[in-house]
Amino acid sequence: MSDPFRHHPGLRDQIRPAEESFFRHMDLAEIDAHMVANGHPADWRTPDADREATRHRALDGHTEDDIWVFAYGSLMWDPAMIFEEVRRAHAPAFARNFCMWDDGGRGSRERPGLMLAIDHGAGCNGLAFRIARDRIEEETFVLFRREMIAEGYIPTWAMFATDHGPVEALTFRADPEAESIVRDMPIDEQAAMIAVAEGMLGTNFAYLEDMRRHLALLDVTDPYVDDLYDRVTALRDG
Repeated sequence: MSDPFRHHPGLRDQIRPAEESFFRHMDLAEIDAHMVANGHPADWRTPDADREATRHRALDGHTEDDIWVFAYGSLMWDPAMIFEEVRRAHAPAFARNFCMWDDGGRGSRERPGLMLAIDHGAGCNGLAFRIARDRIEEETFVLFRREMIAEGYIPTWAMFATDHGPVEALTFRADPEAESIVRDMPIDEQAAMIAVAEGMLGTNFAYLEDMRRHLALLDVTDPYVDDLYDRVTALRDG
């Protein structure tokens, strides 16, 4: 078996092995109980059958060979998938954006926060993971259970540039029709929300801080994330 990190050996110690990830074996019933106990409705998430139907539609015509998955957030350092190869990748048509409204995990109804997505933009850097053909069913089940647990994303195939040639990859972009997506919010408004938001998973600032730290460890640059972090830090220190 070839080394998945052969192109980028420095990433080996920065990416969590699949079997060590919470997301690989997460119990949705346990999460449901936790959400309801914290005031969310019982139907807070996408029904399993609907999520699986979305997964099969997204994969239609893409399972005759290995597939690629483009990661731009926590999937980069905690993919929860078994992969054959990882490459640094550039998304020319997308950019990171804290545009997903959060009034539970990292925010509350009184002080909502913002979570990360990608939307149309001037480009962003991330990682692309290659999933072997014979593992597509299992690994995409894990992937969709995590990324499509509730509304907010659209599974999207797009072309991404890598140092070893272009690849077509599956990624999850902001769904403009979803109620949870707030597009075109000025960065100062984003910063003002993130600076004070806190939910059952902790503060929104901690989420942003963790994102920025992991991007640095992976040597992935994003001026937008750095700018947002500086603005939030200034508000919290002020």
